[in-house]
Amino acid sequence: MILGGEPLSGEITAAGNKNAALPILAACLLTEEELVLTNVPRIRDTETQLAVLEGLGVKAQWGADHELRLRADNVASTAPDEALAAKIRASFLLAGPLLARFGEARMPPPGGDFIGRRRLDPHLDAFLDMGARVEGDREVLISRPPEGLRPCGIFMDEPSVMATENALMAAALTPGPTTISNAACEPHVQDLARLLEKMGAGIDGIGSNVITVHGRDRLGGAEHRICADHIEVASFMALAAATKGELRVRDAEPNDLITIRRHFRRLGLQSMVEGNDVLVPPEQALAVRDDLGDAIPKIDDGPWPAFPADLTSIALALATQATGTILIFEKMFENRLFFVDKLVAMGARITLCDPHRAIVSGPSRLHGERLESPDIRAGMAMLIAALCADGTSEIGNVVQIDRGYERIDSRLRELGARIERVAVEPVPA
Repeated sequence: MILGGEPLSGEITAAGNKNAALPILAACLLTEEELVLTNVPRIRDTETQLAVLEGLGVKAQWGADHELRLRADNVASTAPDEALAAKIRASFLLAGPLLARFGEARMPPPGGDFIGRRRLDPHLDAFLDMGARVEGDREVLISRPPEGLRPCGIFMDEPSVMATENALMAAALTPGPTTISNAACEPHVQDLARLLEKMGAGIDGIGSNVITVHGRDRLGGAEHRICADHIEVASFMALAAATKGELRVRDAEPNDLITIRRHFRRLGLQSMVEGNDVLVPPEQALAVRDDLGDAIPKIDDGPWPAFPADLTSIALALATQATGTILIFEKMFENRLFFVDKLVAMGARITLCDPHRAIVSGPSRLHGERLESPDIRAGMAMLIAALCADGTSEIGNVVQIDRGYERIDSRLRELGARIERVAVEPVPA
């Protein structure tokens, strides 16, 4: 329940990167030694990934201040639980470590957001390049040949983040050099690579789209702090600007925000960097900055270092509060923009041209509505809209927001938001 119209102001500390934590948790399967992780986000997706790992026999212990200790010295199964795997897309990240260390992975279909088709083929192609055998359709059995996986050259037919991470983990435990071309290079991919280096692998090209992994026959334990979540930081920046508040985001890792800040400036969102913090000044007059010749500008996503696909929903919500017209072009997922009817119901002026493009004309005076969150980022976009709307909004299915944002209601209350989490009475059949 959100009562809108209040500026969000104050300080908030960036949580650990969700999309880095999920493969890093899976990487514990690469060694029998202990992995000590700090800055692990306590969100529903990490809890689910942890439950999948514990189901295989991994020992996990939470410590103070988001510390997590993992040990995979007594793994009893190479088949993740189907019901748990169906809750999270990242369950498929266990395939690479299981294959490399134990010789096989029996992978049920992964879950995740229904934002469009999300291919598993790049993962399987990478394993096939390394000599693995792949059988099955719905449930996939991936097995290592008798002579073991082979180092090789892998070319990704698309720069898939999770496929790159699976290839990185499998290659780290395969002796010899494996080169991954057209690799994803997002901050969370880089963070996984840094962990694998600490575990003993040699990796060249971190941050580029050509990565060479010098694999080892054995990897060891390590201590690692998970990087800040640039998607969460950008979400809070948009929240502050849309509500005309003043915000300092601490420990934000500004180098991961260069492209994001540039695109946000097209909507009039100005920000400053002080050390490792990002500041959003108050009372911003959001206005779309037209392209040269008064052409309508666009915000479009793409593989890193382009604007992240996870932020197109956030940018669209912010655009409803900016004077002018802008095109939001979601290139990567054909269902990502199918939540815009919910913002239209609140009073937003949005034209959905096709599954990938929406034209936003602002500013719109929004009013409270009853909404349902279809996925993590659409949920946050609705929350932004609700916080600047007149009246009260209800957002249902908030489990989706909880999957990616830690304690979102209590953290926003600390910034002045009037937001409460309430129980919903079950509706009789």
